[in-house]
Amino acid sequence: MNPDSARTAEAAESEDSAGPGQFIKAMSLTDATMLVAGSMIGSGIFIVAADISRTVGSPFWLIMAWVVTGILTMLGALAFGELAAMYPRAGGQYVFLRESMGSLMGFLYGWTLFVVIQTGTIAAVAVAFGRFLGVLWPDITPERYGWFPQLNFTTPGGPVELGLSPQRLVALITIWVLTWINLRGVREGKMVQTTLTVIKTGALAMLILLGLTVGRNSQALAANFSPGAFMGNVDMTSAFAITFGTAMVGSLFSSDAWNNVTFAAAEVKDPSRNLPRALLMGTGLVTLLYVAANFSYLNVLPLEGVKDGATVLERGIQYATQDRVGTAAAEVIFGSVGVTIMAVAILISTFGCNNGLILAGARVYYAMARDRLFFRSAGVLNKNHVPSMALLVQAIWTSALCLTGTYSQLLDYVIFAALLFYVLTTIGLFILRRTKPDVPRPYRAIGYPVLPAIYVILASAICVVLLIADKTRAQALSGLVLVALGIPVYFFWRALDKA
Repeated sequence: MNPDSARTAEAAESEDSAGPGQFIKAMSLTDATMLVAGSMIGSGIFIVAADISRTVGSPFWLIMAWVVTGILTMLGALAFGELAAMYPRAGGQYVFLRESMGSLMGFLYGWTLFVVIQTGTIAAVAVAFGRFLGVLWPDITPERYGWFPQLNFTTPGGPVELGLSPQRLVALITIWVLTWINLRGVREGKMVQTTLTVIKTGALAMLILLGLTVGRNSQALAANFSPGAFMGNVDMTSAFAITFGTAMVGSLFSSDAWNNVTFAAAEVKDPSRNLPRALLMGTGLVTLLYVAANFSYLNVLPLEGVKDGATVLERGIQYATQDRVGTAAAEVIFGSVGVTIMAVAILISTFGCNNGLILAGARVYYAMARDRLFFRSAGVLNKNHVPSMALLVQAIWTSALCLTGTYSQLLDYVIFAALLFYVLTTIGLFILRRTKPDVPRPYRAIGYPVLPAIYVILASAICVVLLIADKTRAQALSGLVLVALGIPVYFFWRALDKA
């Protein structure tokens, strides 16, 4: 046997196997890229264009919301690539913040991630799965079962409705099925992730292609792309800047979770090389698909639809039924069967999205537990080399969020906080360049310091907008309160560790 071939085979075997208590490096560059893209693409791209278009009022600014979001996301990915190459460990962004700003800041991120960012997103996506399954099976409704305990009360984010409904029951089933799959090992989790991401990106690409060709609607083209209509009647004032910033909330969350691959860095082959590539390729792919999807919607559907006074005669993007813009576009292209086709596509999309979120999130709680800032049992790997207790605790809290119905309100609360942590992590890149210049950096952020600085400025500007805009101020402040609640919890864990 050729000695070089033997060494290559030995290296490959060592990556795909591990001793007790060690992660298995099972994810290739393709798997890591699919984890980035699959965690980003859920149901948002098929829905949030309606709310964005109602807010900005023109096709041009609808497209610009997605373009700016894509640029912002890719700039963040470029900065995170250097940090991921420096610290290719389980926990990702938690580790970056801990190393650059100390254990308290790392904990506050992990705390917020567990309380709502990751678990709340999983809950919301799971209920979206139940909602679209109801399109195929009408008995799956949002009405709560009378025999289950119910409680209604109001928060600044909206009404909270405790209870169990058919849609929430479906959501719980999907959460526990995906948790079970990931308990079996990272190979099973990444196989589901890669397969479903390929399917759903292909389905989205097909919808885009058909929308730009077969579904071209002359009335929609005239209504959306005529010189006056495309730009809209927008006064470039500070008031519109605030409006545009708040409109980007939907596109930002539809593009979120791109950082999740860093959480599972310990299970990526050749992470110092593959993580930066996966971040850039995954975010670039999704940005291209999202911008193209909105051009496709504008080719098929008029922005405003056709109205006679207050009566909507023909639904456009702004007036799509239950904001399901993707379904409305598919119905124009395929006829009535388009509703079914789109429901199936979104079911695949949301199921794959949640698999990535469940797989990655548990690795953060594992890292926190290893630092004795979370339940110690969450810092132990099972016989399948995955953090089983972290996966189970995540599933339990996510299930609770499904039952309370507070996931959507909680997500609103932490829009500001989640973006703030992205800013802080990128600032951490500058800190580490100064305080730890000797740490190996297999990849250095492209365009440093200019591009990371641009990211910090743009993301900080959106944070400021969310704080001062009437529509989002209460939620942004509530997000800060939620983060601040983590401070006494941090000192509790520290005291518990010393006891």
